[in-house]
Amino acid sequence: MKKYILLFVYLISFYGCSAQNQQKLIQENAVIDSNKVLVPSPKYQRETRIITTLFTRYHYKKVRLNDSLSAVILKNYIKALDYNKLYFYKDDIQKFNKYKNVLDDDLMLGNVEPFFNIFNIYKKRVDERVKFVLKRLKKKFDFTKNEYFIPNRKNADYPKSPDEMNELWRKRLKNDALNLKLNGKKWKDIVTTLSDRYKRFQKVILQYKAEDVFQLAMNAYSESIDPHSNYFSPLTSENFKINMSLSFEGIGAQLTTENDYTKVARIIPGGPAYKSGLLHADDKIVGVGQGKNGKIVDIIGWRIDDVVQLIRGKKGTVVRLAILKANSSPGMPPDTISIVRDKVKLEEQAAKKEIIKLNHNGKEYKIGVIDVPAFYIDFDARRRGDKNYKSTTRDVKKLIAELKQDSVKGIIIDLRDNGGGSLQEAIDMVGLFIPDGPVVQVKNSIGKIEVDKDTDPKTYYTGPLAVLVNRHSASASEIFSGAIQDYGRGLIIGEETYGKGTVQNLIDLNRFISDDTKLGQIKLTIAKFYRITGSSTQRMGVIPDIEYPSPVPPEKSGESAQPSALKWDRIRPANFQKYASIQRLVPKLVELHLKRIKTDPEFKIYLKEIKHALKLRNKKKYSLNEKIRKAERDKAEKEKKARQEAKNKSTALKITVDKNGKKKTEHLDDPELQEACHILADFINLTSKN
Repeated sequence: MKKYILLFVYLISFYGCSAQNQQKLIQENAVIDSNKVLVPSPKYQRETRIITTLFTRYHYKKVRLNDSLSAVILKNYIKALDYNKLYFYKDDIQKFNKYKNVLDDDLMLGNVEPFFNIFNIYKKRVDERVKFVLKRLKKKFDFTKNEYFIPNRKNADYPKSPDEMNELWRKRLKNDALNLKLNGKKWKDIVTTLSDRYKRFQKVILQYKAEDVFQLAMNAYSESIDPHSNYFSPLTSENFKINMSLSFEGIGAQLTTENDYTKVARIIPGGPAYKSGLLHADDKIVGVGQGKNGKIVDIIGWRIDDVVQLIRGKKGTVVRLAILKANSSPGMPPDTISIVRDKVKLEEQAAKKEIIKLNHNGKEYKIGVIDVPAFYIDFDARRRGDKNYKSTTRDVKKLIAELKQDSVKGIIIDLRDNGGGSLQEAIDMVGLFIPDGPVVQVKNSIGKIEVDKDTDPKTYYTGPLAVLVNRHSASASEIFSGAIQDYGRGLIIGEETYGKGTVQNLIDLNRFISDDTKLGQIKLTIAKFYRITGSSTQRMGVIPDIEYPSPVPPEKSGESAQPSALKWDRIRPANFQKYASIQRLVPKLVELHLKRIKTDPEFKIYLKEIKHALKLRNKKKYSLNEKIRKAERDKAEKEKKARQEAKNKSTALKITVDKNGKKKTEHLDDPELQEACHILADFINLTSKN
């Protein structure tokens, strides 16, 4: 099982190395033929046949390409083009339904014309909408009327007529204008901003090449099987290779799209964004500027890879981002942040330690915390025979020894936002805390089960242990925390984890041809993970012993939110010996935890922030009345300020050591970690009594 390396990210991500295409993307006077019809390249017939063969024969799920799957592929493709049902008419969808039961046959034959036919109609609809926008902006909006905008049309029907479509777009445009007005823009500037926004979006669509449409089509197919199987065009393949090499330049942020927004899916440990502390998961990027004084370009509605082209750049250059924070209320002004681009280096992703001085029930406790941002290993250095090669397990082992010298009472392994990495490192790291034994089971596509074990009989830390996780802890993080829980070796604290229990392999399609035609790659799901109890981590993830409330409901985020995600199931448990029976203490620990957070000021603020985030997420419609929206924004600003002021009164102390070995003491501004320290202190007290 050492040959398997978990993918470092669990969504397609981009980081960047060059800004060559920036001017091309934003040039206003580029001549583009809006009537140009895209047609598939002859090479796609052969490439499609290779892809369908690989998916039908070698994917773990063994899904047949039939009429049932054909309908899902069509739905996925239309959704990729028009997620919010704002371009296609109901008549369009009814016409597209002629492909509903034939896409499977077309794909087997290598015929991708239906996808191109649909895309060409989409281009026409985009052109119609932009013309409407430019015409409607010639007239001001009445912001005193009581009407509402519904941003999420996922469950709505497609418009039946141009009048119905125009009304939807009038409210959408009015909402855009109101947001800008609340942020101090004059009507003239609002018209310019929105005109430029939608004209740029149209240019992006018109710049689509046949390769882009083919990639959309193949991903509509691959993602109907499972969310982690993808097709990468030759250009996207190069981006992916850069990402996985850990030697890329940029800001180190994994991006995705949500409606018309570019959203931060994850901050890469060790990167510029991570070190700046200014950008976080679920923040939305609405504008990008170059250098300290470059104009901020509005990027709402842009394609993800075109946004990336703007964010990319050489090491040492500055990129400015206009961002809406994850918990921002509608109409809130974006924050502008500056990040210096740099290489994301392996050593900067290394595990780090800190000591928390905690006053718990009138007694001081020293709790060691080891932050593990990723499961990494420097393969090249190890291959060269370098005795000091970097790896998670080696670094954590060293940090454990240092914390033991500092006489800490217990240790917390912090895996929040750890999206995975090397499976072998996760296995080896479990071995630091148990004598030996199985850690994970892997079942491949032909049903063969392999049990991966820790073979080192030595235990490097036997004291009180906790693992802190959240919804962004995935893959290798779930293997580690699941094994610690199954052995009864430590407490799992935090949110339910992501639930990614599958293994992918990258396959270069060029290996299947003998000529110089350049084909792309596919990422194929080939195996599935199971805990030593026999339970899969797929969809379910790891359920903490002491569970924190989450700002994102599990059904809205993570693997369980993906319709095509592989199912949870169970296999025979491995033969293992429990380390301890700590589950009997969990009810008492939960009782103490719930009692404490009712009065703990930091955690009460944390709960308020979660409540605020859930309230925003559950809000279905927004007033288009300026007075009402301004009152809502002012109230949100006041609450945000109050939460921040209360945060600054933290009592727990954090002790860190800098590169020169000097100790630095500061207040701990992390209620989740602080409460985890209290829980571990309770655990220490209960175990000492027993």
